[in-house]
Formats: sequence, C-alpha cells, structure tokens
Amino acid sequence: MSDIYQRKRDHIDLCNTGDVGPGGHRGLFEDVWLVHDAMPELAMHDLDTTIRLLDHTLEAPVMVTGMTGGPPEAGAINRGIAQVCDRLGLAFGVGSQRVITKADVSAATFAVRDVAPDVALFGNIGINQARDMGPETVRELMQRIGADYVAVHLNPAMELVQPGADADSDFRHGYETIARLVDALDGRVLVKECGTGLSPRVVRRLHAAGVRAVDVSGSGGTSWIKVEALRARGALADLGLLFADWGIPTAAATAMAAGIGPQVVASGGIGDGLTAGKALALGADVVGCARPVLQAFLAEENGGIEGATAFLERFMQGIRMAMALTGCRTPSELRAAPRVVGPRLGAWIAQVGSGREDG
Repeated sequence: MSDIYQRKRDHIDLCNTGDVGPGGHRGLFEDVWLVHDAMPELAMHDLDTTIRLLDHTLEAPVMVTGMTGGPPEAGAINRGIAQVCDRLGLAFGVGSQRVITKADVSAATFAVRDVAPDVALFGNIGINQARDMGPETVRELMQRIGADYVAVHLNPAMELVQPGADADSDFRHGYETIARLVDALDGRVLVKECGTGLSPRVVRRLHAAGVRAVDVSGSGGTSWIKVEALRARGALADLGLLFADWGIPTAAATAMAAGIGPQVVASGGIGDGLTAGKALALGADVVGCARPVLQAFLAEENGGIEGATAFLERFMQGIRMAMALTGCRTPSELRAAPRVVGPRLGAWIAQVGSGREDG
C-alpha cells in the first residue's frame, strides 16, 4: 500500500512543480485563430454560458478533471477543489479509485459530498480494473463517494512505462467492458484518455457501445508518460522519455471527435479561457483542466480554496471574452463561429479526421 500512496504523492509533486508539460506543441491550439468581430451587437449580460453535460446543467462549460486520491493529503485537495466547483457550478472528477480496493481507509480521501452536495461528480477507474472487477464493484465504488458518473480512464501508453505496472499490460476486452458498464450504470459513463488522445476510430466504437460522453484528453498538456518516465529508472525511463510527446494533439482530437455522437470534453493543455474558447469553437461541449487548478490550490501564496476560485473565475471570464469578441451569446454559437486553422492542425483533420472508418 505504501507503494501506491508514494506513486500518488509523486504524481501530485511532479504535476505541481515538475517539468511534465508540453514538448513540441501546446495541443496545437497555437494553430487556431478565432475571427474577431469588431461589432458583436451584444451586451455582456446577454451571454449564457450554461451547458448540459450528460444529466447535469453546468454554469459554464468547464470540468476539473480527475487528479488524485489515496494518501491523506489528497483528501484535502479533492475536498477543496470540489467545494470550489460546487460553488461555481462546474463539474469535478476524482482520481483513480482503484486504491480503495487495496486500502479501504483511503475512501475518505475521495469523500467530497459533504462539502460539495450539488457538484456534478465523476468517480474514476481504469479500464483494466473495470474489466477485472466487473460492473457491480464499479457501481459500489461510485456509491461509496456519491458519484453521479464514472470516468473510465484509458492509459495504455502510461501503463507501459509505469514502474511495476506489468500486470496491467493486457489491453484486451476494453470495448466489451465499456458496453457492460454502460448497460449496468444506465449510461452514466464518461470514457477518457490520460494525455495521449482519442482517435475518431475509438470514439466511433465507443459511441456504438452506448457511450454518451468522452474526454479526448490529448497531448499538449501534462504528459503522463513523462510523469512515469521521471519516476522510472534505467531502460524504462529512457523508453518513457522517448515517447514523452506521443499522442494526438488536443485540438486535433477535439475537432475530429466533434459530431461523431458522444458529447466531447476537451482537455490537455487548456490552461486559460482563450484556449478553452478555441476548444469550444473546434466542437467541444465542455473543456477540462486539472494541473493549473492543482497548482493554484497548492500555491504557497494565495493558494487553497481562494486560489483555485480565483483561477477558475479568470478561466470562465476568458471564455466569456472569447464569446463576446466573436459575437457569440452561447457556447454552441461559438462552435459555429468562423475560425482559421493552421497547416499542422489542418493536416491532422484532413488525414485522420476525414470520416474514414479506419481513421
């Protein structure tokens, strides 16, 4: 158990202060320009940022995606940030609940309902663990924390460089597992990647399995491969650093997933409201962020609940400004606003997101 707790502590420390950010691009959002409207013909009070995510209405199209849980200090992070999300009307996700199956006492670090009674709460479990434990155990993990939904995370690249994760290298029966969960949990399932993106082919197959929402979680933000490479030693560390920039850029994954069927959460390198506005314009229904919120919460000066609140309020204001300066009153209008796409992102969309069934 101490090994699992130490891994979670390493993740918190590295995401807070480590060099685990983007390498050659920033999700390719630098390849997106929104077209300015000098006469938007609206007042700021006309803007309506509310959005429906699955069965919940959010005050803004923002989700703080799953980060942590397990060691005692993770409980303070979850409770503090969940409280902020509840107050602002945003969605919130906890980190992987697998640790609860190893140490029941760790369930307390995922318990946020007493401080965030109305938040749209997402539990979290890995696809391999969901496969092995079955839908009823996943349901029990959701009930333990009062989660409205479960986020099933896919992270094969991360698993292949994670020290001690050899037992998790069997990636078979994933779609069967998802289909069983969707059926058993009445569709209360979001499927998410962990920083390397979802391709159109995967999103189409998830849609066929009944999945109503996906988090494309592309490359350009925190590289969880790099996180694990920094924890590893020797050849495993070298392998992780070789693949540190692996993945589908978030902007590309977002644009290619839009319109397939499931609602799209775009995360990975979205650290401000302007970038969030670009993601919404590319077809995201909701934007997700994690590391910047964690850093704001853990900041030595002006951190905690106040720091996370200030960050998320600036984030939301940035979205509103992007909407206003493109003449859009709602996030759905922003999705139809004119934009310019540069050659790198255009190549991804043309060559992978062209609608081919093998894309």
